[in-house]
Amino acid sequence: MKNLVGLDSNKAEKLAEELNILLADYEIFYQNLRGLHWNIKGKEFFELHDKFEELYKDAFVKIDEIAERILTLEAVPLHIYSDYLKTTQIKEEKNVSDGTKGVQVVINNFKTLVEKEREILAIAADVDDEGTVSLMSDYISETEKTLWMFNSYLK
Repeated sequence: MKNLVGLDSNKAEKLAEELNILLADYEIFYQNLRGLHWNIKGKEFFELHDKFEELYKDAFVKIDEIAERILTLEAVPLHIYSDYLKTTQIKEEKNVSDGTKGVQVVINNFKTLVEKEREILAIAADVDDEGTVSLMSDYISETEKTLWMFNSYLK
């Protein structure tokens, strides 16, 4: 049986489950970034305060895109924090005010995200879901570049 966009319904359902994991990861990442933005202190304050804001704004857009992709696959996106916390692979961070520690949190979170994006890319390719393939491909390119930049910041 095919869904609205012509994909095998069972395979699309499995793909949507994986996308829901990514959605949960991005929601917790988003909140981690908000905390970093609010609580950062020290000589890197101005630089990192702005950078964390840029990242959480980008994460906010991605959260919406992922949820809409799940809906396109005829599934229901997770939408409450208790479900996000049960599903996420990203650890909540609390009261991080040190710039180096904050950047390390971002790096660790991005490593988790890019790993999940690659998993989803492979599944989507197997399902012939070009929409999800394209989305994940774009995310992977962005995430890899951002990881390189943040890693360079720590050197």
